[in-house]
Amino acid sequence: MARKDSSAIAEVEIAEAANEPGRRAKGLAESPLDARMLDLEDEAESPFLRGQKRVPVRGGVLPRQAVGRLKLVLQLVAVAIAVALVWAALQRYATQSWRFRLDSSDNIILAGAHNVTRSQVLEVMASDIDRNIFFVPLELRQKQLQQIPWVQSASVLRLLPNRLKIILVERTPVAFVEVNSRIELIDAQGVIMELPVRQAAQYSFPVIVGITDSDPLSTRAARMAIYSRLMKELDSGGAHYSTDISDVDLSDPEDVKATVTDPHGAVLVHLGATDFRQRFQIYVTHVGQWRVQFPTLQSVDLRYAHQVIINPDTASVAAQQNETSPADAGAPASQSEHKQPKIAGEQKKHL
Repeated sequence: MARKDSSAIAEVEIAEAANEPGRRAKGLAESPLDARMLDLEDEAESPFLRGQKRVPVRGGVLPRQAVGRLKLVLQLVAVAIAVALVWAALQRYATQSWRFRLDSSDNIILAGAHNVTRSQVLEVMASDIDRNIFFVPLELRQKQLQQIPWVQSASVLRLLPNRLKIILVERTPVAFVEVNSRIELIDAQGVIMELPVRQAAQYSFPVIVGITDSDPLSTRAARMAIYSRLMKELDSGGAHYSTDISDVDLSDPEDVKATVTDPHGAVLVHLGATDFRQRFQIYVTHVGQWRVQFPTLQSVDLRYAHQVIINPDTASVAAQQNETSPADAGAPASQSEHKQPKIAGEQKKHL
């Protein structure tokens, strides 16, 4: 009996399953809403349906790239603030600690000084004693040190914790110069320097005439450029004629005059403004003959081509004396002129 009931139930279920499409179709005809709902159920159950449209999910306020840049900027700002704080702490320590104070003049190291005395340097640096070395105005002190005549350039360096080092480059003298009745030294730029007492014997230069300390530095520099050119030309080719020169007169740039000394006496040679070596060679070649012809050889003018004037300076001095001091002050002018001696010292020689 049980088997019969189970089989009958199975047959009924099969029959209902077969009639299910018909009933569903009938239900669709009766209710459109139900039909749509059934369609959705079928689409959900079908494995071949198209994918549903994705709903965009709204992210954060800033994109990821902007967030990364912001983090980097914040990190850099944090590092900069840390460095600034460390630097401020170090600066405060360096400017306030006693370790960086220049205690005495013994903490000043001087290098390169041969003619500049330590007292001259300390006179410039006196206001920096007992001062923090970071407050010493290095550039100002360098300029002040260069005002010392012997100093060509100066460098002032800080040596931690509490020392200063001064490096000097001194000027190189090239000649003597007479200033206010005393002999001093002068360099190629026209700077006049005091003659050091201890090392005076080591210099052997001609004496410059025609330059004073009242002349502007530009004027002295221009005349010393002429002097340098004169010495260079006289020593060119290994001649070393400059060793025979005792003094050089630069008062007239168009007529450089050099005094030549030899065992027979001193002779003033007019060399003009150019061709110094060629003109001086004429003097060296003919001076022996001129001494034979003129026992009182005092000056030679070599400025003119193919012509030499002997003793022109003696002749001009005699003429000036005769013009200012007549032989007879009470005589008429015509008689005084008649009594003037003939200027026989001036002789012209043709080469």
